[in-house]
Amino acid sequence: DHRPDRGCGGEDRAARSGAAEPGQLGDLAFEHRRRIREHRDRDGDGADTEDRLGPVRVTAGGLVPPSYVLYATWVAFGIAALAGVYLVIEAGWELLLIGAASIVAGVLYTGGPRPYGYVGLGEVFVFLFFGVVAVTGSFFVQTTQFSWEAVALSVPVGLLACAVLMVNNTRDMDTDRRAGKTTLAVRLGRERMRTVYSLTLYISFVLVPVIWLTTGLTAWINLGLLALPLAVPLAKTMRERSDGAALNKALGDTARLELVFCVLISVGLLLA
Repeated sequence: DHRPDRGCGGEDRAARSGAAEPGQLGDLAFEHRRRIREHRDRDGDGADTEDRLGPVRVTAGGLVPPSYVLYATWVAFGIAALAGVYLVIEAGWELLLIGAASIVAGVLYTGGPRPYGYVGLGEVFVFLFFGVVAVTGSFFVQTTQFSWEAVALSVPVGLLACAVLMVNNTRDMDTDRRAGKTTLAVRLGRERMRTVYSLTLYISFVLVPVIWLTTGLTAWINLGLLALPLAVPLAKTMRERSDGAALNKALGDTARLELVFCVLISVGLLLA
């Protein structure tokens, strides 16, 4: 039986379950901080011009002064840090290392002397921090254990997170190229990026039965495959469309696909 609470006392389980909510709060605050910082960084780097196809950004669109965005960045950082302190106390010092690495990765994505998001490495770090670190870290927070099953399940989650970024960078590749940003989409070109996106979606689903057959998890995790029909039209849109409206919709729909996939996998784990 691979349920994380098997073999633990009731008091231990209750203490660990109390770490879930602070963990979620910290994740949300950290992600908001990263996104706010990205809006501010991109306002000064020349990428968000008037011909950008994506939604208006708060700084580039003149909706919020850059100084206010900086304040919001630090507020979100403070909330994430407070949640992180609680989690380190509850779960252990290992989370301090994870948190520090996440902060550095978030800052250097669009900041610093050589932002890695602009040299074609964005998808690599998204896979690591929105997949492997997010899933295994969440599991560790609630169980104080690392497990092979959590690592395995983090792979399709990370791939789908990469797919979200792929849509974003494919949409913005023309303005990014003019701004001197060599994202993966700029490096590969539109046609090859479309192929990589489709492969990323479908490999995520292929991995589900592979994980079932190679770990101690039950067949219930195959509930994640019920999200596959949502992936097919997305691959078609990316293959056939290049206009901003279609890609903006595909961006949101890819994020929803990941959400539905994760919810179904989670339901499968609970049913097991």
